[in-house]
Amino acid sequence: MTDIEGTTGSIAFVRDVLFPYAHERLAEFVARRHDDPLVVEALRETALIANESGASPERLVAILRGWIDADRKVTPLKTLQGLIWASGYEDGVLAGHVYPDAAETLRRWHAAGIALYVYSSGSIAAQKLLFGHSTAGDLTPLFRGYFDTTIGAKGDAESYRRIAAAIALEPADIVFLSDRSSELDAAASAGWQVALVTRPDEPAVEEAPSRFPAFASFDEITIAR
Repeated sequence: MTDIEGTTGSIAFVRDVLFPYAHERLAEFVARRHDDPLVVEALRETALIANESGASPERLVAILRGWIDADRKVTPLKTLQGLIWASGYEDGVLAGHVYPDAAETLRRWHAAGIALYVYSSGSIAAQKLLFGHSTAGDLTPLFRGYFDTTIGAKGDAESYRRIAAAIALEPADIVFLSDRSSELDAAASAGWQVALVTRPDEPAVEEAPSRFPAFASFDEITIAR
């Protein structure tokens, strides 16, 4: 089970490419797709989270843009971002960044029969778009399933228990790779094996040394079947 940002791919791609792309196009997208059930539901959830029932679409767009700037991990924002990014990927304007070592190792693990999954704060649709239109080609055939915050927050141990049940595996048989110790703490509390990925070219996200095994790239990690 792998995270995405700072783990399989660069945080900078999300922060400097994907976020601005959605920020710039959000108002036009909401206006054009105002009757799309997915957009309607995302706006409804936004109003509930912001405690602004009855807010106009323009006000909700302003709230959503603020959440983009603050990198809020909220489901309605992730849903709308994924919908907006879809057109960019399909048009070839966007290509999901994946580190070469991650792509190579994921392919090797898949060939060895190791079941691979993704758990990221980005929506499942956005995850599939990133890996389906990645700098390493279409990687979606490598993964058996995807999970996002609809199953629970990444810092909540219960989320990892739900995922283990969903994929019908014992917690001790699952390894989670992430660049954040808070997420690894939650997974470890649920009985998972965990490893910290510390990309040398990424800004440090850890305030103190992690108690978990740390690796600078995927090719340093050995997964036993």
